[in-house]
Amino acid sequence: MDGFMHPINFGFPFFGFDVFFWWLIFVAIGFLIYQDANKRGMNGLLWFILVILPMIGVVFLLLYIVIRESKVENKAMKILKERYANGEITKEEYLKMKEELEE
Repeated sequence: MDGFMHPINFGFPFFGFDVFFWWLIFVAIGFLIYQDANKRGMNGLLWFILVILPMIGVVFLLLYIVIRESKVENKAMKILKERYANGEITKEEYLKMKEELEE
């Protein structure tokens, strides 16, 4: 036997590209998590790193899905609420701007 069918050489024609393929999948999922975490005001880079770690990335992916906030708050709405809380705008201005943002 020339060794090509030996269990150590399993997947011979691909030369380990299957590992590269899985890394690409984890990086793609990590990038999506990064974008989603930034939109939700969480630390996107930290979650990206945790998700692409070998072996435990799946655990952190599931953890992220469980603990992430359920809704994405509009950045403009957040600024409007802060301005109203600081007394920079009146209640009437706040309600008018809030209606415009919700349209």
